[in-house]
Amino acid sequence: MDILTSTTIPDISESSAIRARQLQQQIQGGDGVSDKQRLKAKKVSQDFEALMVGMMIKSMRATVGKDKLTGGGHGDEVYRSMLDQEYAAASVKRGGGLGLAKQIEKEIVRQESRRIHNSVDVHE
Repeated sequence: MDILTSTTIPDISESSAIRARQLQQQIQGGDGVSDKQRLKAKKVSQDFEALMVGMMIKSMRATVGKDKLTGGGHGDEVYRSMLDQEYAAASVKRGGGLGLAKQIEKEIVRQESRRIHNSVDVHE
């Protein structure tokens, strides 16, 4: 009875290092970006979109005549701008808005993961 034993030598080439990096990325969630960084990117992108939507609402409000019911004045302007900011923030937080936040968040995560991969490659 012959017992064949196969001894294989592990591949320590550059391709195995690339494969190890890919496995590490799969474990970390695909792109090497932590959950904390993802949440921060989401918040920043939502804040930016809320700012853009707020500016749009302010521009639209400028095209409409003054409200004669409340009498206008400085107080009315201040509270209207605060209300517009809250409308903008609420529309973005609910997932609506213009859709800019999702695109900005993807781009931030992509750039952050690229930065992480470049720093890993430099240290190897």
